[in-house]
Amino acid sequence: MSRNLTFTAAALTALLAFGPAMAADEVNVAPGLTAAGAPLALHGSDPVALLDQGRNVEGVAAQTVVQDGVSYYFASEANRMAFEANPARYKVQNGGFCTFGVSVGKKFDGDPNFAAVVDDKLYVFLNEEIYHAFRKDEAGTIAKAAETWKTIEHKAAKDL
Repeated sequence: MSRNLTFTAAALTALLAFGPAMAADEVNVAPGLTAAGAPLALHGSDPVALLDQGRNVEGVAAQTVVQDGVSYYFASEANRMAFEANPARYKVQNGGFCTFGVSVGKKFDGDPNFAAVVDDKLYVFLNEEIYHAFRKDEAGTIAKAAETWKTIEHKAAKDL
């Protein structure tokens, strides 16, 4: 019995040590886990609908894809399949954190109700006011966020 317990503890330690390596807060996710065993991105919104259709559509758990340790929900099988065929295309920028916040060195929640598609890339924002501020200087905010993201991507939101 003791030998089995020791083996189990060693196996769990190895899984934790060599499992998916994600630094603190690389992707903005909801607390808890989905039925797929990974936290939920984009508040459950369908990233394909946001990017390709320009509208926020709630996904369903029956159409889930786990990518890089994060669950994404889709509104349809077609959207799920589009994502699976090219996940990099549908990846929300700045880990799904508010792009304006990232531009000033913070990781604020990115709300898919306030999303923009610029140059075929998906960006999300904290709220309507921040979204409108972004619209005044889209290119500048995106450039600043891209540069800042390189320095904060692997830092916990609480440490910024």
